[in-house]
Amino acid sequence: MFVIIVGGGKTGSYLALQLLREGHTVKVIEERANVLERLGQEIPAEVIVIGDGSSPDVLESAGIERAQVLAAVTGEDETNLVITTLGRFEFGVPRTIARVNNPRNAWLFKEDMGVDVALNQTDILTKMIVEEMSLGDMMTLLKLRKGEYSVVEEKVHPDAPVVGKAIKDIALPGECVLVAILRKGRLIIPRGDTVFGAVDEVIALVHASQMADLAALLEPVQKP
Repeated sequence: MFVIIVGGGKTGSYLALQLLREGHTVKVIEERANVLERLGQEIPAEVIVIGDGSSPDVLESAGIERAQVLAAVTGEDETNLVITTLGRFEFGVPRTIARVNNPRNAWLFKEDMGVDVALNQTDILTKMIVEEMSLGDMMTLLKLRKGEYSVVEEKVHPDAPVVGKAIKDIALPGECVLVAILRKGRLIIPRGDTVFGAVDEVIALVHASQMADLAALLEPVQKP
C-alpha cells in the first residue's frame, strides 16, 4: 500500500516507521527545518519530501495520484482540512485520514470536507476514560466503524443474571452478538443452548449505545 503522510512531527514519524516495518510504501511531507533534521535521523531519506503539504505541486511531487491513503497529521486543523480536501476532490485519493488537534473543530472533519476518518485524540481519550468508569470490568478489545461498535471482553460474575441460563433464554441487547466464550482455557462457539457458567469470559460485538446493557447481564444485580 502507498501511503502519503503530511506532517513529520512525532505522530507522523512514528506512523511512517510502523508502516515501513509492515512493508508499505511511504512518503512523508514536511517543510520545517528543525523537524526535517530529526526526521532524517529516524526514517530513510528517500521517504522524505521537503515542502508544504497543502500545496498541490508538492503533493504531486510526492506521488499523490498513486496514493491509496493520505494522512494529514500536522498540528494545524485548517491545514489538515485543506490537505484532505485536495486529496479527495483534486486527486481522488481513495482513503483520507485527518488529525483533529482542537476538539472544538471536530464538527468540520466530515466527508464533505474530504475526511474519511477523523482522529480526535482528546475525544478518544475521553470516551475511553468514561467507558472505564462506567462499565466496570468490561474491557474494549477493538473498535469498529469509527467507534460505533466495539469488540469487548468481560468475565461473568458468579451472581450475574445469566449464570445457569442458556443463551436462547436471555434477552441480549438488539445490537449485540456473542463471538466466543472462554471457559477454563477452552474456547466455546456460542450456540442457543450454550449455558453461561460463573467466571466464563465472554467476547462480544456490541453497539456503543448498548455496552452498558450487556454489562448489566454479566455483572451482579445491583441492590436498591
